[in-house]
Amino acid sequence: MAGHQPARRPAHRKHPYTIVEAGSPAHLPGPRLALCALWLLLTLLANFASSPVSAQVRIGPTTTEVALRPFIEVLEDPDGQLTISDVEQPEIASRFRYVAGSGDLNFGYSASAYWLRMTFAPEAGAARRWLLEIAYPSLDQLAVFADHGDVRRRQDAGDLQPFSARPFTHRNFVFPLDLLAGSEQRVHVRIASSGSLTLPVTLWSPAALHGNDQVVYTILAIYFGMLLALGLYNLLLYVSLRESIYLVYVAFAAAMVIGQSSMFGLANQFLWPDWPTWGHVALPLGYCLAAYFGALFTQMFLGTKQTTPVLHRWIHALQIGFLLTALTAIFYAYRPAGIATALLGTAFAVTAVVTAGLCAARAQPGARLFLVAWSLLLLGVAMIALRTLNWLPSNLLTLYAMPVGSALEMLLLSFALADRIHVVRREKELAQAEALRAKVAAMDALQQSERTLEQRVVRRTAELAEANERLRQSEAELRKLAHHDPLTGLANRSLLYDELRRSIARGKRGGETFAVLMIDLDGFKPVNDTYGHAVGDRLLEVIAPRLQECVRVSDVVARLGGDEFVVVVEGVLDQHQALAIGAKIIAVLSQPLHIGAHDIQVGASVGVALWPQDGDDTQHLLQSADRAMYLAKQAGRGCCLPASAADEA
Repeated sequence: MAGHQPARRPAHRKHPYTIVEAGSPAHLPGPRLALCALWLLLTLLANFASSPVSAQVRIGPTTTEVALRPFIEVLEDPDGQLTISDVEQPEIASRFRYVAGSGDLNFGYSASAYWLRMTFAPEAGAARRWLLEIAYPSLDQLAVFADHGDVRRRQDAGDLQPFSARPFTHRNFVFPLDLLAGSEQRVHVRIASSGSLTLPVTLWSPAALHGNDQVVYTILAIYFGMLLALGLYNLLLYVSLRESIYLVYVAFAAAMVIGQSSMFGLANQFLWPDWPTWGHVALPLGYCLAAYFGALFTQMFLGTKQTTPVLHRWIHALQIGFLLTALTAIFYAYRPAGIATALLGTAFAVTAVVTAGLCAARAQPGARLFLVAWSLLLLGVAMIALRTLNWLPSNLLTLYAMPVGSALEMLLLSFALADRIHVVRREKELAQAEALRAKVAAMDALQQSERTLEQRVVRRTAELAEANERLRQSEAELRKLAHHDPLTGLANRSLLYDELRRSIARGKRGGETFAVLMIDLDGFKPVNDTYGHAVGDRLLEVIAPRLQECVRVSDVVARLGGDEFVVVVEGVLDQHQALAIGAKIIAVLSQPLHIGAHDIQVGASVGVALWPQDGDDTQHLLQSADRAMYLAKQAGRGCCLPASAADEA
């Protein structure tokens, strides 16, 4: 989900660091120690509400890394207007506070800017060159202010900047620091982000960070290599078997790669380093698409439409939510999209596990393996979602839940799909064996009596002819179901695309223009809401033949889904002729209909695109017609507009 914490190797400190409290009298002898301790206690009690305990990060000669969480003082800037000069003013500086907790700092989806303050005290012999890492690649804006003698150095980074603008080349945000031995140095960090504000902050020596990166990159290489291998494997299965469930799995794996690579900071470094606008939204978009295809895979694998229709509809609603969230991230704002992604991901995690559990309880083939596989991933998704919302703490379990869960889930789902191939093959073998046994039985029956041989041959021939005819009809029906809409009998999306490609090929050979008409019913939703979906479906069944009557038999009439239809008319001379056909369709569809006990009248809005003027391929033709149709709706509905009108608008 958006805002997930990248996997990091836990820090193994080679040198213990100490916390030195301001005014500590530990060096004073005897009675003076007691008096100073009493004085310090009274001072702390008097100033507890306004003055935090100041802590220094002690760095020794052998220190290689320090987890800075216990040493960070935090100041929230709700308006985001404070500057470094402001936060150094005594009145504002006194408002810095330590945040209780042992995990990484996590402020959830906050609109405030946050200032972090750290004080470093390198000991004699300590290294000078250090790297400050903030291991959360989706942060929008970071600014580090460090004093070097009389010079203040500012370093900026964030995922809204090109990768080349970072002060240090790394998948996370890393800032070089020069710390002088024997000199106390204070570092301020300003952070603001529209996503989750999770802040794992570590101080590294360059060699220690490099060593940590070797381990992390090795793990990530194995992880992403496995995702790509499984995706390619199932793509080959799809090419071989032509079952869409394998293609859905490939899309799920590809979306997971986008989301995970963005989460780990690899995508911003290697895939789109000079495209920060896309990199900013790739994280929630990748996870939304992964959740969408994961939900579709769940529906197809478990057959939820038949087994759990209520949950099937709920999963479908979640799919719509994921798509809307993805659009929100792209066209509106990151923060609401991130929050919605986290909440929808948690809801889908629970829904998918419950659905798989019900199917497993009914002994549905493959459901148990699916339940185990999906539970592992969705448990990780839920933990990540709750952590980004700051409802769960940031710790080792919540950090690694997603990559571990997704890796195991991908493997188990591949096993489940492989088992699916085995089941299909076994069913085919059983059917062939049954057919063979039937054939042998027929031959034995024919040989039992020579006196009735001719009659039995005639009867068997007739039976076989009838069986062949039924088989031919079944095959024809299957072909029709594969290429036609089951409700209206019109061509479906797949057949429409095939016919469009053939029309384009004929147009290129003969130079003839053809028209694509996108039709959307006006007033169809009120029919569903008023009379129910059964009446709505019957309305679509009645409208389908009316559409076919408006064009020639050779023209293609298809249903895209819902109340959207597409008509492909070849041999169109110009735009006026196409618009005339659209006007005819509107007139026919606007005629009153008698459905059951109801008199119903709907209208239609039509968008027209011509080949090749409005698009030279299938996708652009449909998009042009669709834009024109929506413009017709905005123009008051019940009208037909060409794609050129949409371009002018």
